[in-house]
Amino acid sequence: MEGGEGPNKDHYKVLEVDYDATDETIRMNDRKLALRWHPDKNKGDSSVMAKFQEINEAYKVLSDPAKRLDCDASGAYEINGYTLREYLTRFKGMILTCNGLGINHMPFL
Repeated sequence: MEGGEGPNKDHYKVLEVDYDATDETIRMNDRKLALRWHPDKNKGDSSVMAKFQEINEAYKVLSDPAKRLDCDASGAYEINGYTLREYLTRFKGMILTCNGLGINHMPFL
């Protein structure tokens, strides 16, 4: 899964930020990418407008706390599309919650 392909875009990959990125990091990366992919700077390239809109959509989701929480909780994920580091960062909330609920790795007898 390349960041941004398919119907369930990974907004974090679109904005090139970690899954636990701060609001400031998200804002800064949005500005950097919006400047790089702005249609006025890339005249004649038809793919630029789509990328620019994708960046704007990702920022709208990740900059709104309610939308970001919904995105984090309800996204469809292709597990094999993540590196181990991305997976652990992305799902650490679930991993910590499971451990906090007393769910542990008991050996099967």
